Amino acid sequence: MDHHMTTPLKQPTWRKPAGMLAILVIILLWSGIIVSASDFIGAQNIAIQSIIYLVAGIIWIAPMRPLMIWMETGSFRAPPQA
Repeated sequence: MDHHMTTPLKQPTWRKPAGMLAILVIILLWSGIIVSASDFIGAQNIAIQSIIYLVAGIIWIAPMRPLMIWMETGSFRAPPQA
């Protein structure tokens, strides 16, 4: 018997579109913060600017893992590994 025929289809949850919307909001807010600080950042030495933009480019990723876990499981923590 085909395995796909016996596996029930998972219904999509509201968490996926809500999570996608949250990701977009996080990106928009973070980019707005960085753009609003551009005068300050632009006045810095090029090395300092590079560090600021590098850190700013990485920081927004931090909330993504718990958000993605929540979208899949409904909890912000990964389930314990068996």
